[in-house]
Amino acid sequence: MSLRWRITATITLVSVLVAVALSLTVHFAYAYRLADEARKMQEERVELALREYSRTGRPSLGSRLDDPDLPAALRSVVGDGYTATMIEETPEGAYVWAAAAASDQQVLSLRSDYTAQLDALSSLDRVLVLGSLTVVALGAGAGVVIGAQLSVRLRRAASAAGRVADGDRRTRVSAAIGGGSRDEAAELARAVDAMADALQGRLDAERRVTADIAHELRTPLTGLTTAAELLAPGRPAELVRDRVRALRALVEDVLEVARLDTATERPDLSEVALGAFTTRRAAPYAPGVQVRVLADAVVDTDPRRLERILVNLIANATKHGGAPVAVEVEGARIRVRDHGPGFPEEVLAEGPSRFRKGTGSTGGHGLGLTIALGQAHVLGARLTLANPDGGGALATLDLAPYDHPTPPLGEELPPGWR
Repeated sequence: MSLRWRITATITLVSVLVAVALSLTVHFAYAYRLADEARKMQEERVELALREYSRTGRPSLGSRLDDPDLPAALRSVVGDGYTATMIEETPEGAYVWAAAAASDQQVLSLRSDYTAQLDALSSLDRVLVLGSLTVVALGAGAGVVIGAQLSVRLRRAASAAGRVADGDRRTRVSAAIGGGSRDEAAELARAVDAMADALQGRLDAERRVTADIAHELRTPLTGLTTAAELLAPGRPAELVRDRVRALRALVEDVLEVARLDTATERPDLSEVALGAFTTRRAAPYAPGVQVRVLADAVVDTDPRRLERILVNLIANATKHGGAPVAVEVEGARIRVRDHGPGFPEEVLAEGPSRFRKGTGSTGGHGLGLTIALGQAHVLGARLTLANPDGGGALATLDLAPYDHPTPPLGEELPPGWR
């Protein structure tokens, strides 16, 4: 049950309880008042009739002597020398009785109709029921309005927080729900904005440090590369040059990640025939990779960034996966499949993370998938990772718009890929 309906149900329940409590209080108070007034009036009348009987010896004012219809309970009380009243409800109607002892053996009683009072009480009950229903309806309506307003504000806050989480730095939760409010929802929104600003400041500081370190490493790395080239030929020189190349690749990757983190990168779009492009780029990089074009398509994308994604996916499959490695093009979708141990569970659950490699992986620095995901984001593409049936790892790059969902991975693969 959503918060809106919980608030509505709570207000409605409280309205019902209040209406019932007030109605019962008014009903019993009015009934007691009617009965008390009728008893007092009947008692005064019977006392007046008793005085007339004492003076004249005859019943008057509608009183009767030893009335056979007198209730036994009232007769027993009067027999002890008291004057008493009683309200009696029978199938024939309702009556108010008053009785007093006329002598040691005789009882003088007076009976009056009580139907008018009961009709008045019934009319009051109908008014109370109608008023209670009105109060409950108004309470439920107020609950719906209040709950709807709060629910809408919280949904706007959740949507704005989601955009902030996706990297939109201009979005503010407090502005999304209405910055002029001073209730708890506004306080929560301001707290979320403050937390987002603090986290963003820390991330920006970390990115600047990373970019500055990588940039500063370029100068000594250039000198180290030059010095390595001047070494005499031999195994030690080859080892030094190999480590220098690895260090240069790492620095360039770190710089690329830092640029992608700034969210300022923009693609240089052009039309690309995806099948021919993939075949030309994949074959020279990894001659053993199988490239299949099931259906070609022309997409509007950035060739340099697309090549970077493709090369990183193939490199990840060849280094950390198992042969055979196959690349399949189907329309605006590229699949890279290997038959190794598959992606680590933490990568599937949380996504690629810099400098994190799977257990048992050798080589690389854990930046390839991070860069591929960042470049795909710049292109407006979708990169998904999965471990399909039959083992191995499957990376799917979908260059179609986001309103074209990627089908479940593994279900569209040809039979030989399972």
